[in-house]
Amino acid sequence: MNSSPATLNKAKTTKSHEAAWQWSAMLYLRLALGVSFLSGIADRFGLYKGRNVGYGDFAGFIRYTAQVNSFMPASTIPFLAWAATVAELAFGVALVLGIWLRWAALGSSILLLLFGTAMAISFGIKSPLDYSVFSASAGALILALYETRK
Repeated sequence: MNSSPATLNKAKTTKSHEAAWQWSAMLYLRLALGVSFLSGIADRFGLYKGRNVGYGDFAGFIRYTAQVNSFMPASTIPFLAWAATVAELAFGVALVLGIWLRWAALGSSILLLLFGTAMAISFGIKSPLDYSVFSASAGALILALYETRK
């Protein structure tokens, strides 16, 4: 059964539109995740001023890290705060620049899963759900899988 040229053209156009939508969705996801990580970094180093500042400075971030990881020994909190900062900076830059995407996305997914789990242990399950931490983790995992397929 032969398809007419018009049918083949329509099929090509549809696939082209689907590919454009996929590419746009993955770009949006990649930038949303990357910029969110970098925004958190900016906050903990005091780059935001005025209202709606989360931590305000690194000391505030260390206090928050201690709250989120209330089940961890106090001696581990500075390490956890710095490890999260380094990971978020690396993943944020990689996602925004579009480099090492599969690994940056997979690392982001794992980091967010760990963060969400720590939030759930320390604050209850409602907290990571309200802040969409698991949703962001799932989105990062989808991005990693998308990059693997390419």
